[in-house]
Amino acid sequence: MIVLGIDPGSITTGWALLKSEGNKVHYVASGVLQFSAKTPFLDRLKEIKQKSEDLILETNPDEISLESLIYVKSPTALIKLAQARGVIISAMVDRFTGKLFEYSPNLIKSTAVGHGHADKESVRKFIDMMLGKREYATHDESDAIAIALCHIMNRGNVKLKKTKSAKKTKSSSNSLAAALEHRVGKS
Repeated sequence: MIVLGIDPGSITTGWALLKSEGNKVHYVASGVLQFSAKTPFLDRLKEIKQKSEDLILETNPDEISLESLIYVKSPTALIKLAQARGVIISAMVDRFTGKLFEYSPNLIKSTAVGHGHADKESVRKFIDMMLGKREYATHDESDAIAIALCHIMNRGNVKLKKTKSAKKTKSSSNSLAAALEHRVGKS
């Protein structure tokens, strides 16, 4: 099963692709979708939808997991996040009805490190230990890995395969087609 984890945002959205085989989980690819902060917000929603649709076509996952809305102090920021998240979901819902899942930030953290109020660095260390050490463009990217991992682990008993550390290079983040070679020809 191929799971796409998404950490929604109105300027940066993290994404990660993990492969679950039996009781093992393998890292496939991850990255961020960047949206222009200079573009007026309502116009940016079109860019968010298009890049989300492109990501789905490129990655061709079996299931998608997203982080549910988080608490933020600014009502304006929360509204923009909710609107961006809604546009991302609208890009996926037709094709992934029944295969789209959401998890609270506390459950994601609890799944990774055992308690729901863990900091981002603790979650990242857990991910590095289990899937191999990598460099991430932003916390959104590592959060997306945690979201995909949470989905896989909550769908059944999964034993994570420890891997040797692997530094993510600029070229590896651009070789999505090579990372997704196993999906060629699947409809």
